[in-house]
Amino acid sequence: MNATDRTPADLLRSALAADPGRPLLTFYDDATGERVELSVATFANWVAKTANLLQGELSVEPGDRVALLLPAHWQTAAWLLACASVGVIADVGGDPGAADAVVSGPDALDAARACSGTRVALALRPLGGRFPQPPEGFVDYAVEVPGQGDRFVPFAPVDPEEPALIVAGREFSGAEVVERARDEATGLGLTGPTSRILSGLPYDTWDGLNAGLYGPLATGGSVVLCRHLGELGEEALAKRIDSERVTATAR
Repeated sequence: MNATDRTPADLLRSALAADPGRPLLTFYDDATGERVELSVATFANWVAKTANLLQGELSVEPGDRVALLLPAHWQTAAWLLACASVGVIADVGGDPGAADAVVSGPDALDAARACSGTRVALALRPLGGRFPQPPEGFVDYAVEVPGQGDRFVPFAPVDPEEPALIVAGREFSGAEVVERARDEATGLGLTGPTSRILSGLPYDTWDGLNAGLYGPLATGGSVVLCRHLGELGEEALAKRIDSERVTATAR
């Protein structure tokens, strides 16, 4: 990270410049056995493709609100950083009826239909797989994102003081996300590039987002993001903590 970073997208650019090959986000789904490991470069590529989809194909503009009806997942993390890259507001768990666009996982499709704007559906299948049958009225993310460009340039510079995130009813500017992530890093046990936090927290609170994404990004660390962590016994969890070289936990 750099002291001049003012938005989450800035943090990712700094991480990419510093060490693109290091692990950034390792995802486990303990209900399915899925494990995905993303380096900074691989994660940044997903973010760039998603941002290009948002800005180009879907014509979402800075200041628009995008409701994210998604669990703690590596693809959700990519959407959060893509929104920050374009300059749109990521409204986590927000009302799709009041949003300009909605991004939904398979369990929230009915609720997502309340959005009168663009609707994007994520199957959340292993390896980023698509829906066997695309949901009617939705763009299938897994179908559309692979063809997007690997580099992203916003049409207009992102203002760090503009709203960037809404979670649990609290609005944050991009600068506030960065500042708060930095301020709370030590309390999470994130002290620098060797820090690796395991988070089993959902993404529907600031604490979950910070432990599961923003904190590690702001400190140059990494995260082991676990969905359905309750499916894992204590012995298996201890083995994961050891094998993944975890230095801190949030669960």
